[in-house]
Amino acid sequence: MGSLGAVVVGTGFGCVTHVRALRAAGFDVKAVVGRDPVRTAERARQFGVASGCTALSDALALEGVDAVTVATPPHTHAPLVLEALAAGRHVLCEKPFARDAPEGRMLLTAAEDAGVVHLLGTEATLARAISGGVVGEPRLATVLLHVPMLAEPDAEVPPWWADASSGGGWLGAHGSQVIDQLRVTLGEFDCVSAALPHVASRSQSAEDTFIVKFLMRSGCTGVMASTCGDRGPFLVETRVVGSKGTAWIQDVGDKVFVADADGTRQVAVGDDLPRFGPDGPEPLPRGVLHTAYDHMIAHGLDLPPYTRLCETFRDLIQRQPIPAEPRPATFADGVAQMAVLDAIRTSAATRNWVEV
Repeated sequence: MGSLGAVVVGTGFGCVTHVRALRAAGFDVKAVVGRDPVRTAERARQFGVASGCTALSDALALEGVDAVTVATPPHTHAPLVLEALAAGRHVLCEKPFARDAPEGRMLLTAAEDAGVVHLLGTEATLARAISGGVVGEPRLATVLLHVPMLAEPDAEVPPWWADASSGGGWLGAHGSQVIDQLRVTLGEFDCVSAALPHVASRSQSAEDTFIVKFLMRSGCTGVMASTCGDRGPFLVETRVVGSKGTAWIQDVGDKVFVADADGTRQVAVGDDLPRFGPDGPEPLPRGVLHTAYDHMIAHGLDLPPYTRLCETFRDLIQRQPIPAEPRPATFADGVAQMAVLDAIRTSAATRNWVEV
């Protein structure tokens, strides 16, 4: 089979991760789409993409475009996804999926009506160990992350992060990832109790912190808490305590450990992630990292799972068999994610427990 053609919408995470992951999975990235013509042309040049477009319609008009990936602010996802679906293209959309659950359900319906492959940008590292029963019945989950690099007022971040009306805030930027991880690992949320405060002295309408107590339908309870307004060192912990043991991720990597009656050991999480050659994955071009946000998304840890996601995207488009696990996230998972985000925001506003 010939290579599939793809268009990437978004010149930040879209270029740093989507372009490289798509290429590693065998896609021919034909265009990047951005709002600013000068920046978009420069990004296309830096990443060796033939076309830099300021309208998705122009990119869709190029010959051989089979798929579109969307890595733009969440309030822009719906019109972009709908345009790609109307053109009959397969779509991979970043998280947060939409502005709210009703908009997410509308996108899911449109994708199902179009009969195309629709995936959500997501990855998980702990789920296999938990589903394999290494900790017994999961009973307590803790996810903590304090990021020091964004606390200062002059730290440059995407404008939508600071704008509540754009679906922004630290809950949308990072909390959506935690929700995905918890859903894949522990199942569906039952109810939440949340606070969305401002910690750093930045002028913005959206929160820079979230603290969420939650109960899963399985009975597991826990807390997820994170801030990008901490000036101290990184604080990171992802841990699940069960009836037979405890599993955790070491730092921000993909190494999973378990402690139980037999001691502490590292757990193999599978060998299906892409193995890059001795020179590693396609390197980032020189001169692409400028802001605090640029440096935060350029760590490279998400490139192997995103490459695997793009391989699954490719195989589904070409109607090839895919492994039963890990199950790729679709727009249906995006709707479920938005329902949790909506419940968290309602809980923070009302100071009540809210069912999902």
